[in-house]
Amino acid sequence: MKFFLTLIALLVFFSCTKQNTNNYTLIGEEMNTANALEVSALAGKMTDTNSLENMVVSGNVSDVCKAKGCWMKIDLPNGETMRVTFKDYALFMPQDITGKEVMIHGVASKKEISLEELQHYAKDAGKSDTEIAAIDKPEIQLTFEADGVIIK
Repeated sequence: MKFFLTLIALLVFFSCTKQNTNNYTLIGEEMNTANALEVSALAGKMTDTNSLENMVVSGNVSDVCKAKGCWMKIDLPNGETMRVTFKDYALFMPQDITGKEVMIHGVASKKEISLEELQHYAKDAGKSDTEIAAIDKPEIQLTFEADGVIIK
């Protein structure tokens, strides 16, 4: 019995460290990155649709939820950002990944973000009460619901 427990512990150890042999960290579901799309090309793919499923997109993190890492933002080429949330609220990002490149797998969408949700996100980002109060209308945004993230 002791042999089997040791064997299982070794297998778990080597399977976890395998993810870092290529200098990346995987959080959530594995993904095929062969056809990954740069975030700069995503908007062009969404001209005729409001949603694209099973997408792998790469970009740079500009912000992470300060409360617990429950969302992040990725820079868009037009100076805006794309908010990334996580399927079923199941993943949480390290709060020190701002500036790092990520690859995300999931569903890209264009949708209206309510005033309440925008204010909630601003609070999570550590914005002041004045900045939160200045948010006064909903916005149409490019968003992404991820079930897997690779942090490079």
